[in-house]
Amino acid sequence: MSLIDQINKKRREIKTDGYPMSISEWTSMYESGELDIHPEFQRFYRWTPSQKTGLIESILLGIPLPPIFVSQRTDGVWDVVDGLQRLSTIFQFFGILKDEKGKKIDPLVLQETKYLPALKDKKWEDDDPTQSLPKELQLVIKRSKLATSIILKESDESAKYDLFQRLNTGGSELSPQEVRNCVLVMINKVFFEWLKGLPSLDSFSATTALSDRPMEQAYDTELALRFVLLAQIQESEIKAIGDVGDFLTDKMTAVSQDKKFRRAPVKKLFDETFNVLYATLAEDSFKRYNFKKSRHEGGFLLSLFEVIALGVAFNIGEGTLCDKTEIVERARSVWKNKAFTEWASSGVNASRRLPRLIPFGRNLFQK
Repeated sequence: MSLIDQINKKRREIKTDGYPMSISEWTSMYESGELDIHPEFQRFYRWTPSQKTGLIESILLGIPLPPIFVSQRTDGVWDVVDGLQRLSTIFQFFGILKDEKGKKIDPLVLQETKYLPALKDKKWEDDDPTQSLPKELQLVIKRSKLATSIILKESDESAKYDLFQRLNTGGSELSPQEVRNCVLVMINKVFFEWLKGLPSLDSFSATTALSDRPMEQAYDTELALRFVLLAQIQESEIKAIGDVGDFLTDKMTAVSQDKKFRRAPVKKLFDETFNVLYATLAEDSFKRYNFKKSRHEGGFLLSLFEVIALGVAFNIGEGTLCDKTEIVERARSVWKNKAFTEWASSGVNASRRLPRLIPFGRNLFQK
């Protein structure tokens, strides 16, 4: 198929519409349940009160805002694909924003800004009239329009997920896994909640020993996802992974929609693996071993996770795990293995590393 044919085919699969809508109309849709902004996403976004105030200031000053992207579901409801933080900020300022449990979030209190210092401590409505936004300014906000791009329900189902990922990757404040989490919420919320629950296992937390920053960016969930997708993957499929980020996203999307996928056996394998590692290596499971000093050093290393966690898991699943008393010695031995140290170096990208390290780990812990 030629490039032009490919483009024409894809354009036919994605049907869109677009027009400006007043903030008052957006508010009405939200309150009537015709707009789903996915309150679950709030945990992934980190706008500060200053950033939120900046948005309200921009609206008052008439500064154009980027368009809101939505996807029309078969039931007619609009899913917000991009623009959640902008809409959430507006709804919070209006005092109507609800959390995942349907409880209203405390209304936004504005801060002083460079151009509008008098915004300090202003609310949409307050018992003290001097702290309420003047009615004429409320009307300015209500009548302000936001451009809207709509992916119509006739479009290919994967279009909104692809669009969400593209709009929230690169310059976004979200980590790659946080973007995946948002996509997963839209695709299969039950699967998302299950995946998110895996890292809560005490032995997983203890063996990975992640610092606060990676945890804030959902790195623990990414590690759980890597385990789910890679622990029992066929070696022929490992060699075809290519870009690992794309693989994780695409494979996650497929697995979460696969009705034949059984979560219970995977969770059982996850629990057994990290319970074994905690009982043997504990918090040193994924740290470098210094033979000269006879001790583990440093922090979590992904390359060790790919060898040790995935290697142990595979052999548990196959019933071929070596004696548990040998795990510590075998895990430490990788630092004397030239094949490991070469492929685990920081200059080797994951698409080249995984086809070597995953089979290496499987052989390492085989009895």
